[in-house]
Amino acid sequence: MLNVYIADDEVWITLGLKKLLEKLDINAWVVGTANNGLTAKEEIAQFKPDVVFADIRMPGLSGLELLQEIPDVSPDSKVVIISGYAEFSYAQEAIQHHAFDYLLKPIKEEELERVMSAIIRDRGEAEIDDEEKAPVSDRMIDNVISEIREHYMEDISLTLLSTKYNISMGHLSKMIKEKLQVNFSDYIASLRIQRAKELLRDDSLSIQEISEIVGYNDYFYFTKVFKKIEGISPSKYRKSI
Repeated sequence: MLNVYIADDEVWITLGLKKLLEKLDINAWVVGTANNGLTAKEEIAQFKPDVVFADIRMPGLSGLELLQEIPDVSPDSKVVIISGYAEFSYAQEAIQHHAFDYLLKPIKEEELERVMSAIIRDRGEAEIDDEEKAPVSDRMIDNVISEIREHYMEDISLTLLSTKYNISMGHLSKMIKEKLQVNFSDYIASLRIQRAKELLRDDSLSIQEISEIVGYNDYFYFTKVFKKIEGISPSKYRKSI
């Protein structure tokens, strides 16, 4: 059975997607739904669904922000971004952050069937690959962590690292947490915010520029992460020093 989670702030989209899944000749079960990204992240961490459908625009966390968080809380989940916005830039960004696929609203039954069939096929291949892989050495995980420290301000992700080192995201996520006692996304965030604090001492740089330098293209998301870690906003931190 495939466990499915739906995150969309439009109730009719959620209901419509559930009905379409029921019509398909697959063994799928909707384990939860949410109308905002923050609730979705918490419940995805709890349910560990096989498939997540996430609206590209939601309150709390957008679908793209949620897409970046999911590999850390549920690394084996396949994320399908859904949107009513047909601009190719959205599709490009979703693909860059390793969405499994991208569907436009209104979702067509044949398109949903195509995506679900691909997920089922990919899931089977991944299970075979994991059985065949040898245990990962301490040296390899040290190399992974060194790479994270070197490239943390760039577009680095568990997906990219797992592909490069030929290891499943789930296994890699567990090994990183065991080694660092903190999960991947929190480690990246801590490195970026530490660097941002250093850059905030330079008055010639705007907070927007600092946000982009340390790896956050979204200024408001950067502010949210900074405040979560430091307890105050970047602007207040700058004033305090």
